[in-house]
Amino acid sequence: MDPKPERQAGPPRPDQPPHADEPQRPSEPQGPEVSAHPEEPALPPEPARPGAGLSLFGPGRGEDDAADGPEEEDGPEPPARRRRTRRALLWTLSALLVLALGAGGTVYWVAQHYASSVTRIPGAFPSAPESAQPQPVPASGLNLLLVGLDARSDVPTTGSAAKAPAWRVGAARSDTMMLLHLSEDRRSASLVSLPRDTWADVPGHGQAKLNAAYSWGGPALMTETVQNLTGIRVDHLAVIDWNGFRALTDAVGGVDITVPRTIEAVGEARAWEAGTHHMDGAQALLYVRERYGLPGGDLDRTKRQQNFLRSLMLRIMGSGTLTSPARLGGLLQSVGEVVSVDDRLSNADLFRLAWSLRSLRPDDVRFMNAPFGGFDTRDGQSVVLLDERPAAQLWEAMRNDRMPQYFRDHRAGDTLGADVD
Repeated sequence: MDPKPERQAGPPRPDQPPHADEPQRPSEPQGPEVSAHPEEPALPPEPARPGAGLSLFGPGRGEDDAADGPEEEDGPEPPARRRRTRRALLWTLSALLVLALGAGGTVYWVAQHYASSVTRIPGAFPSAPESAQPQPVPASGLNLLLVGLDARSDVPTTGSAAKAPAWRVGAARSDTMMLLHLSEDRRSASLVSLPRDTWADVPGHGQAKLNAAYSWGGPALMTETVQNLTGIRVDHLAVIDWNGFRALTDAVGGVDITVPRTIEAVGEARAWEAGTHHMDGAQALLYVRERYGLPGGDLDRTKRQQNFLRSLMLRIMGSGTLTSPARLGGLLQSVGEVVSVDDRLSNADLFRLAWSLRSLRPDDVRFMNAPFGGFDTRDGQSVVLLDERPAAQLWEAMRNDRMPQYFRDHRAGDTLGADVD
């Protein structure tokens, strides 16, 4: 392609034709500048041919029309043609702008319509002064606390379908606690399970099992206890009970989970044949709640929960849900029926958060248990102790958005493998 000629000071006047040695260009249309929507990149101009016409829409004058007669000497573009060209360009750009605004309005409507169905939890964060809480690190990703409740209720307690409170003093404990870290660029995600029997300091109650915090003080005390244990500022909270877990699994059509080896029934624990099982909500609930038939007890149980989440993600990502605003809206509606989130997460925030994960792939998500330091007995209770030094390294990496580096440096960590009993 020939290099583009340098811009002249202005269009040639009728009484001053261009210099013979300089290439002639069309006069630029006068009027207000109009820019296309930033998501609609402008098409590159076609390379000019010798003697080509100057109209954006009219037929060009070149080799094909040379036979019509001798080529006339080029002159300034007639004013009428310039006006037609300018009007056509303005109408084209206006149409693009209307389409862009229409698409934006559709996305906004989807966000407001579907995300508004998600139940919000008021007062989900600690009331402690800022100086007493871990300080957030700018541009270090997002940290979410995911809580599964053993509400001991026959009716839903979370989501828009709830028929009973998600928390009443002594009525429910957190059966599952996971810290989900999303990197700032949304190219990776890390999910760390905290065993429910982890021995921790519960503000106002002294040393106790981690899951007692929810029973005593609900979401706010649960969040404060996790923050104090890890030194990580929790940005958002999501809570689901077992009724909701079962309903959400059914809403996505079930999940495929592979059991690597046959597991015999032990007591109330059911047997599982080796192979891949398509589990509905009831079967998946049995799978993730079982611990008595597993060699690692509650630690293996958390791996089953992670394995379920991995299978759920594979199903959602494989369906293209996260890349379609309409399908994403449907997913938010299904989630909203069974999950409650903190009231700091607005409808737009919730939709943007889900939309920001559209480029994430299953291989970009890592699962692990918090570093295990052994079992012990405290106050007559069997508890789990964390390995303090490796745990401190993990929390530091999560706090500063360095989880990929952490996994490279700690390959022997308790990460989720391909085979999960």
